[in-house]
Amino acid sequence: MPSSNFELIEKLKVDVLRSEELEKAMKEVPREFFVPHEYEDEAYEDYPLPIGYGQTISQPWTVVVMTELLEVESGHKVLEIGAGSGWQAALLGHIVGPKGKVYTVETNEELVKTARENVQKTGLKNVEIIQGDGTEGLAEKAPFDRIIITAAAPKIPQPLENQLKEGGKLVAPVGDLFTQEMILYEKTRMGLKKIRKMGYYKFVPLVGKYGFRCRIW
Repeated sequence: MPSSNFELIEKLKVDVLRSEELEKAMKEVPREFFVPHEYEDEAYEDYPLPIGYGQTISQPWTVVVMTELLEVESGHKVLEIGAGSGWQAALLGHIVGPKGKVYTVETNEELVKTARENVQKTGLKNVEIIQGDGTEGLAEKAPFDRIIITAAAPKIPQPLENQLKEGGKLVAPVGDLFTQEMILYEKTRMGLKKIRKMGYYKFVPLVGKYGFRCRIW
């Protein structure tokens, strides 16, 4: 099992990590900043870790798959639904650079505080963490070049489709509470179009007006 960031990155490069920009981001944004203190020794293992309130920091493999699918570029404006501990948002912030912006919406007040503290450790100034119902998006900052949903969605919330630019891309695990399929969508004049599917996963539920009507903490 990998025991360092370097070893983890080299392992992921064998199968899923292709983007030089993402590789640089992973080197500059240590995962250990985003896990609870008691799990720091496991920060570079390739599996999810609990961060409290029924949430997890996703497995590095999964984060890489989703980020690669999203094809984020420098200068993009990105919306993330489900900040968690902030690692995914920080990676995206590094990739979009100082001319880009990442907004991430998290429903849990304590996780919002934790994610802000974690991102602050990286020195990134272009990541904004907002408490709210992520299924309603962030209309006041729309439209977005890219949207990523980091929780299991029963379907893509209509507000998120509306807030994505035409030609923009959205990645989400879609399914029921037990299994979800990772899907890449592109926004067309006719709405969202499925572009690619990348296997099955198990995420914590997306909660909110357009998500699952449940609480997990």
